[in-house]
Amino acid sequence: MKDKSKQKREARIKKKTRIRKRLSGTTERPRLVVYRSNMHMSAQIVNDETHEVLCSASSYAKDLRAEFANKTKTEYSVGVGKAISDKAKALGIKAVVFDRNGFIYHGRVKALADACRENGLEF
Repeated sequence: MKDKSKQKREARIKKKTRIRKRLSGTTERPRLVVYRSNMHMSAQIVNDETHEVLCSASSYAKDLRAEFANKTKTEYSVGVGKAISDKAKALGIKAVVFDRNGFIYHGRVKALADACRENGLEF
């Protein structure tokens, strides 16, 4: 019998592949990809037509790490959401396609998405 964590990981990857079959970022509307680990959050804005990462933000990046000292994981998910939306605005990106990467839209993933919306990113 497989251990519980391996089953959860495999289930998330199955969800991810189902989602990615019908979800794609374009030049006009790139894809906002979210990754959640046990300790950190990261987000990338990807153009799938040219296969390039336009910008990224994460809680373990040096420029944001000092800001997240003594905060909860949900609070730094909000900070990553604000950071990625600021970088997107600087590149002229107003609308994105949200890719939750197989994670449930709840908790830290939802906090990041809400922070992006509040900061002016549309999806």
